[in-house]
Amino acid sequence: MRQQIRRGRRGALLAGATAVALALTMTASTGRTVDSRTTAAGPVALARATSLGSCMIRGTLGVQMSEGVPTASGYARSTGTVHALNLMVDFPDAPGEDSATDRLAEFFPQTQRWFATASYGKLDYVPEAPVEHWLRMPKAFSAYGIERGAPFDPGYRELVDDIVATADPDVDFRDYDLVNILVTPNAGPSALDTVLSVTFAGNHDAPVADGVPLSNVSFVYSRQDDGSGSYAETGYRVLPHENGHVFGLPDLYTQDGGGAVGHWDIMSEDWGVGNDLLGWHKWKLGWLDDSQIRCAAQPGTTQHVLSPMGAQGGGTKMAFVPLTGRTGYAVEVRTPGGNDEAVCRPGVLIYRVDADVDTGHGPVTVEDATPDSGGCTRRPNVHAELSDATWRPGEVFRDRRSGVRIAVTGVDASGDYRVSVTRK
Repeated sequence: MRQQIRRGRRGALLAGATAVALALTMTASTGRTVDSRTTAAGPVALARATSLGSCMIRGTLGVQMSEGVPTASGYARSTGTVHALNLMVDFPDAPGEDSATDRLAEFFPQTQRWFATASYGKLDYVPEAPVEHWLRMPKAFSAYGIERGAPFDPGYRELVDDIVATADPDVDFRDYDLVNILVTPNAGPSALDTVLSVTFAGNHDAPVADGVPLSNVSFVYSRQDDGSGSYAETGYRVLPHENGHVFGLPDLYTQDGGGAVGHWDIMSEDWGVGNDLLGWHKWKLGWLDDSQIRCAAQPGTTQHVLSPMGAQGGGTKMAFVPLTGRTGYAVEVRTPGGNDEAVCRPGVLIYRVDADVDTGHGPVTVEDATPDSGGCTRRPNVHAELSDATWRPGEVFRDRRSGVRIAVTGVDASGDYRVSVTRK
């Protein structure tokens, strides 16, 4: 679940791991009078090319968080300047053991840099922390009844109400587009035992503060620390994952873990070494322009030259092969670079997108080029089997039922891959 807020001009910009508050710079978005809660989520004024209409698959009613394009209304904008309010919270039975700014520094500026890289600069994520101390809640953590899978009512509603009351008058919630609640890590179980981190997004029944509904809020608990020492470098990635929900992206993991997508998207696996988002998600968020997408909707054979997803700049990034109005195959190139550090078999990634499958139930399935191989990585917290799922030059993916054939025909010196798509 998830939610959203407004912007004004209060609060301080967090500019480094030391959580130093700096003066905020004015942007083009400052002073907007349009309430974004009444507009579509995702990128502002997102106009889709007519030629891509067949590739804009949609889900049916009842899908809570669909892979369909465009994203439904109610989520936070994912392009332009987005102001993120960060509040550090502790409890009488779980007082913060370190400083609140130390907790803040676990996530920033790393999260800000991750979004800048993933979005090719399309998202200017501005973290702000107007309150630099722990906000002590009036009740014990245990009193809120928070556990994995807990619904918003009644525990989270009570917690949000208490956070708002405690933050007032230091916080004007109208100033922000989304809210991150960074809970003291000693509240609740270790993340290695139970993951409590959760986001309530597009929550139309959210509490109201300063006249705006707090409908896009991410809660981060504990630490994903296995004692290897990697947490300091990669533990922040739980926040980009949770904020992905705020922008309307579903969970790609299932009850079986990351077996459907593996480490190819942070909405599947956010532990351990760094990873990026799928091209489909980047298009959905408005980080890829329509000019960077090729829609292979017509019968026959089409040729595509695809630039690696991690490479900054232009170039065609993804080809999509629609099967129905709700499903299709996405084709993209993944290599080490950008936010991708664990790619051990560079090549063409092919995956099936189903806009009719809800969050956490497997809306995306990667087509493994080397099934049952055991994978090519032994990096911690990476789903090994799918780590070598990419297709290399000379290899061909076939879906005989739908009559789709996707062949990788070559790679040039610049790292661009040539792909041939044939469909009946």
